[in-house]
Amino acid sequence: MRCGFQFILLACCVALAGRAQQPESGPGLSIKVGTTLVLIPVTVTDSLNRFVLGLNKDDFRVYEDGAEQKVKQFAGEDAPISVGLLVDTSGSMGEKIETSRRAVMQFMKTMNAQDEAFLIDFSDHAQLALGFTNNIDEIQSKLTTLESEGLTALLDAVYMGLREMKRAKNPRKALLIVSDGGDNNSRFTPEEIRNLVREADVQIYAMGVFEQLSYLRLSPEEISGPRLLSQLADQTGGRAFPAANDNDLPSIATRVGIELRNQYVLAYSPANQERDGKYRKVEVKLKQPDGMPPLKARWRLGYYALTQ
Repeated sequence: MRCGFQFILLACCVALAGRAQQPESGPGLSIKVGTTLVLIPVTVTDSLNRFVLGLNKDDFRVYEDGAEQKVKQFAGEDAPISVGLLVDTSGSMGEKIETSRRAVMQFMKTMNAQDEAFLIDFSDHAQLALGFTNNIDEIQSKLTTLESEGLTALLDAVYMGLREMKRAKNPRKALLIVSDGGDNNSRFTPEEIRNLVREADVQIYAMGVFEQLSYLRLSPEEISGPRLLSQLADQTGGRAFPAANDNDLPSIATRVGIELRNQYVLAYSPANQERDGKYRKVEVKLKQPDGMPPLKARWRLGYYALTQ
């Protein structure tokens, strides 16, 4: 996928969101009732994986099901974001719980005053430990109470995160999953969660420690877990970051935070106004700026249209 865009390390998402007040590019995206907009956060990097800033609206082309769309709004700077923190507290985490706490707090240092976050921990089941807040101390306090025990209901945690995100106040939304393996205790199936993710306006990032052992020594869940996280993240324009060891998690968390803070956001009103509930494939192409090395971009691959 090719395209240039400004992004920080966490959420590239196509959001079927609200409604625009300003038809042209500007310092941010404002929403009002009236016209449905599709919001496309895009991350643009160069060949050295450095974020590329300073691109303009005319540097981008957006296509829906192959038809070019008119970009009505363009934002090339940091904008407030709502984040769901999903922390694995299953028995396999063990001493890695403390590292996970440090990683989450490292990520929180990248957030701004207008950002907000909630916290879900999951083991045998998922539970909302803390609703939306911009108080870092509250999150840190809750993190210190987490203990490692039980099985892993990761998919249930993603479902709960998507449901809680409906309370978000910011158009840009992301889930950050901290886990070390696959799911073995959820009510939801991988296919059900894949479909829910495609319907949501939430980008997914995941970071975790995946055991570097022979596949013969791993359970089916441990083998499929990292693959599932990568699939979910890729679908939304996010990424899954495997860590060589648990001590890498804090630096990965910082990178995720940086990516979220370095995004471009494109907004368009779909030329196809049919409220048929069908999946619409989105593609973003970048006009290669003169004198710059080849650029690459990530964005959400599509969204479901509204229904009557």
